[in-house]
Amino acid sequence: MPPSVSIRRLPHSAAASRLFELDYPQLVGSYATYDEAQEAVDFLSDSRFAVANLMIVGTNLRSVERVTGRRTWGSVLLQGAVSGFGTGVVVGLMFYMFLQSENTFLTLILSGLGLGVTFGMLSSALAYALSGGRRDFESMQQVVATGYEVLCEHKVAAEARELLANRAAAKVAEPH
Repeated sequence: MPPSVSIRRLPHSAAASRLFELDYPQLVGSYATYDEAQEAVDFLSDSRFAVANLMIVGTNLRSVERVTGRRTWGSVLLQGAVSGFGTGVVVGLMFYMFLQSENTFLTLILSGLGLGVTFGMLSSALAYALSGGRRDFESMQQVVATGYEVLCEHKVAAEARELLANRAAAKVAEPH
């Protein structure tokens, strides 16, 4: 019989965190891929098992970082300009709403955009200059699981294990 597995609560609202809890969860199956774990849950669902008692948990988490390119002054300034664009639109709208001015809407928006883009570029350039060349590359990070477990409420875990064992036996018996 697999050991009992406990899941620590994540800090969320009470209603949302209850969705990610099982009382006395027990392991009913381990799988190499998410698709395999999902197939097991689909099989249990097709077998009329009460799937609300199940949870798929990614295990052996691994951080993967994909390097996408080199950071240059040009890429840093472009990123700063893009990030400052949104701020500039907001600043331009604030100018238009709160300044009693004879300037046109377009003039005020363009002024805000100019300020936002300039500030974005300056702040990005300053951060890049202060980094001293450390981490001189662009990348994307993601946390991925290298294994998956199907956990079940202790009250119905034996039933889930039996159904999955029968499924595995049926797969072995099938002619290929």
